Amino acid sequence: MSVPALTRPLPVYRAADLLAAYLPGSYYFSSTRGTLLADGVDAVVGGAPGNRATAAAAALAEVATVGGAAGPVVIGALGFRPEAPATLVVPSVVRRAGAPVDAPVPDAPARRWSIRPRPEPGCYTDAVRRALALIDGGELSKVVLARGLELAADGPVSVPALLTRLVRADPAAHAFAIDVSAPGDSAPRTLVGASPELLVSRRGDQVVANPLAGSLPRCADDAENRRRVAALLASEKERAEHAHTAAGVADVLGRFCVNLHVPAEPSVIGTPTMWHLSTKITGTLAAPAAPTSSALGLAEALHPTPAVCGVPPAAARDAIAALEPADRGYYAGLVGWTDISGDGEWVVTIRSAEVSERIVRLHAGAGIVSGSDPDRELDETTAKFQTLLRALGEGTRS
Repeated sequence: MSVPALTRPLPVYRAADLLAAYLPGSYYFSSTRGTLLADGVDAVVGGAPGNRATAAAAALAEVATVGGAAGPVVIGALGFRPEAPATLVVPSVVRRAGAPVDAPVPDAPARRWSIRPRPEPGCYTDAVRRALALIDGGELSKVVLARGLELAADGPVSVPALLTRLVRADPAAHAFAIDVSAPGDSAPRTLVGASPELLVSRRGDQVVANPLAGSLPRCADDAENRRRVAALLASEKERAEHAHTAAGVADVLGRFCVNLHVPAEPSVIGTPTMWHLSTKITGTLAAPAAPTSSALGLAEALHPTPAVCGVPPAAARDAIAALEPADRGYYAGLVGWTDISGDGEWVVTIRSAEVSERIVRLHAGAGIVSGSDPDRELDETTAKFQTLLRALGEGTRS
C-alpha cells in the first residue's frame, strides 16, 4: 500500500549538505529558520501583480492532488515594480535541513575585474539633491534612491562558490540563489544574495516582520562600533527614516492581524558590513485560511515597504523611475517561499546581485529624508555594496 505524498516522512539532511548540493538552475533559500533546496519545476505560477498568492495556492493544491513533491512549496522572486519580472515555481523535489552554522569562509578566487558604476557617483549625489528638492517641496516624505555596479570578470563567475561565501560569512542572513533566466537571455541568470531584512514570516497564525531603515557602516574596531551603534540610536534623522518604514509595515499588517505588537523603540542589528535600526513586529492572523493571508499574500500586500521605496509609495515610485537611470529589476523586490499551508518566509531582495556567466550586476540604496547629506548617502551605498564585493573578492572597490 502506497503512502500519500503529504504524509511520507521527509528525509533528513544537513544544511551544509544542501549548500554543497546547490547547482545553478536549483532554488536555494536559508535563514535561521532552516535551509531549503529545490530542483525541477512541476508548475509555473502566474497571476497578475497583487494576485499571485491566489495563483500560488491553486498551483500547490493541484500539484498535491497529482502526487507531486512531498511538502510542496512555491519558491521564487518578484521584482521591484508591479510590471517587473517575476519567477515563481512549484519545484519537483524539495529538500530541507536546519539553519546554517558557523564555518570558515572560503577565499574568493584571484581574478581581474572591470567595474562600471551605474550611474557615476556624481550623478547619484545629483539625484539625491533633486530628491531633497521634492521633499522640501512637500511632494515626498522619504524616497529610497539606489545606484548600481556592473562587474565583468576575466572568466565565468561560479554561483555555487559565491553562494557558499555569502552563507558562511553570515549564517544568520537570509541567503538565496534563484534561477531567474528569461526567454531571450544569452546565458543562464541567477539572483543570488544574503538579505538582512525579513519582509514577513508566517507559522500557523503567527506572523513576524522585521523592517530595517537607518544605517551606518560597521568597522573592525569594537570601540568605534559601539560609538556607531549609540549614534544610530540617537540620530534624529535615522530614527525618522526608520519610523516611516516601521509605521508603513505595521499599517499593512494591521489589516490582517489581531494583537499586533509594535515595539515603541527600535533596536540595532548588525551584519558583517552594516548596522541597521530594526523593529520586530509580531501579530496573530485574523483569517489564516485565506490565500491573501499566506506568507506570499502578506508579502505582496507589504511590498514595497518604505525601506526600499518611500512615502507616499506612489509618488516615491515615480521619483525613483525619474531619478534612477538603471532599472532595478529584481533588486528591492522580494524573494522566498510559501508552502501549501500558507506558511513561509519572504525577504527584501537587498545585498543581492544578478549573475550571468562573467557579468555581475548589483545595486545598493539609501533612504533620503529631510536632512540627508548627498555625500553621506553615497557613502552608505558604498558600504552596502561590500557584502557582495567581499564575496566576489573585490571589497573596498565601488
